[in-house]
Amino acid sequence: MTYNTDTGFAGTTFGERFAAFRAVLADKAAKRKVYRTTYNELSTLTDRDLNDLGLSRSMIKGISLEAAYGK
Repeated sequence: MTYNTDTGFAGTTFGERFAAFRAVLADKAAKRKVYRTTYNELSTLTDRDLNDLGLSRSMIKGISLEAAYGK
């Protein structure tokens, strides 16, 4: 029995592979920025403000991760 493992890259030329690599880095940077922004904004709220939103301080990290990376 044989197995085929695909080890190809996004493109065939170096330029295409480099462009795909840059796109992946840009996507990761954008998601990280959403995480940081959400985390920082929620962290600045008081406990009373968080309670009004139905949140607790322990939920901030999880909410930030969900906002940036989805479930």
